[in-house]
Amino acid sequence: MAKKRFIVELGTGADLHGEDVTKAACRAVKDAVSRGCLCGLVELLDVQDLNAIEVDILVACPRPEEVDLEQVKAQAPVGRKTARAVAGGMTAQGLCVPRFAEKCDQIVVANAAVTVFVDR
Repeated sequence: MAKKRFIVELGTGADLHGEDVTKAACRAVKDAVSRGCLCGLVELLDVQDLNAIEVDILVACPRPEEVDLEQVKAQAPVGRKTARAVAGGMTAQGLCVPRFAEKCDQIVVANAAVTVFVDR
């Protein structure tokens, strides 16, 4: 059987205070997975075990080397997960609020592409 793409969903996430790229990446993945109901896996493809699907997560953000990929993978509720981070996303001038984090006035934005594969 060959691995085939079932769905590719995109998402965006931001950390408004704290400049935390992992938080932004997790929010981007959460945004992507919240857009899709994978009922076709069960109803059309008769997938009995949702943990048998493959979920590939690509996040693009500033400072990708700082992303905790285990936290990112945890945002996908099912499947055998892989994740990688690449340079991308953006930063924008924000507002430093010392109560939330010190010395950080940049908004960090991440984008995610979540691809679900099935064997067919």
